[in-house]
Amino acid sequence: MGKFFLLQFPYQSHQEQYFRQSVFEYQILIKFPSFHQRYKEIKGFRLERGGLAFDPIFSDAIIFASLLALLSIGLTLTYITTRVPNFAHASFATIGVYVALIVTHVWGLSPYIAIPISFVISGIVAVLLYTFILKPLIRKGASQAIQMIATLAFDLVMIAMLNITADYIVKTYQITSREFSLRSYDFDFMGLPLIVIVAPITIAVLAITLHIILRKTKFGIAMRAATENSDLAGTVGVNVKLIYLVSWLMGGGFAGIAGALMSLWFQGDPNLGPMLIPSIFAASIAGGFLSIYGAIAGGILVGLTEVLGTRFLAGEFGAWLIAYRPLIPLIFIVVTLFLAPKGLAGINWSKLRRNGSRT
Repeated sequence: MGKFFLLQFPYQSHQEQYFRQSVFEYQILIKFPSFHQRYKEIKGFRLERGGLAFDPIFSDAIIFASLLALLSIGLTLTYITTRVPNFAHASFATIGVYVALIVTHVWGLSPYIAIPISFVISGIVAVLLYTFILKPLIRKGASQAIQMIATLAFDLVMIAMLNITADYIVKTYQITSREFSLRSYDFDFMGLPLIVIVAPITIAVLAITLHIILRKTKFGIAMRAATENSDLAGTVGVNVKLIYLVSWLMGGGFAGIAGALMSLWFQGDPNLGPMLIPSIFAASIAGGFLSIYGAIAGGILVGLTEVLGTRFLAGEFGAWLIAYRPLIPLIFIVVTLFLAPKGLAGINWSKLRRNGSRT
């Protein structure tokens, strides 16, 4: 097989400038030809592999939408227990990014090995946030605003710790620990980076697994009961405390998985969390915040719109619009709260279909 080389191209057109000025900046990787494959740069930054042309913008959209859906599921799992939006959720994903960096550069293993490790570490950190910060505040009757501020404070501590970790890595191992990407460590599958396939498969598998757990198992039924009415569930013997711990473990773990996969396509940095959190909240709000299925739909919708919408607007009106990409999730939040406060999950789709059939 050929070897990956990191190339940086001059950016001239609006389409080309997109890849440079995107919120998640990255460089193009060209794999020098092996015996049976050829990689060729063609107009519009398309990569031709043995006759297959694939625009990286679609890879960007598929990966970002899939991982955003995964992050939204995690945020929803934590929200349904405390009814408090967790502002530290995106930093759980950043933990996964740095786990992938350590696994790849320090341990010399595949970045995909970082997926289960990231789940465990990020999940444990989420449990610590719930157990030692939110749970005592809830016990004392703290308001929702106080709890939100507590998650924000925890997030600031996490960002500081991640910056310390990044400095330690670069000083100890002499490797880049800021604005890095592990894309060159990914595998090639049928002419595409493996992450393009793994990201949507991961969200599909986890969504199906979660559906089976919630609908077909006693634990899932108990979890649904505890999140809908914890007092009533407790009176019938449901261990509400355990349910909440598992919800936070899964929520943080899903974010860790998303972060580990994100490092294979987007740039990793200790301050990645603040850039991600508006998109995560927009996806969760669009999905209804209390619906797992709505979180998936919201994540895919916001992710595709943010990437492809920015690309379209930049091509039509100029690359200067790239700088305003962070406004897209904020617009989603405002529009959703105005038109459908309960999100996609709160829309009566059957009624809409009946009205549509009448017309």
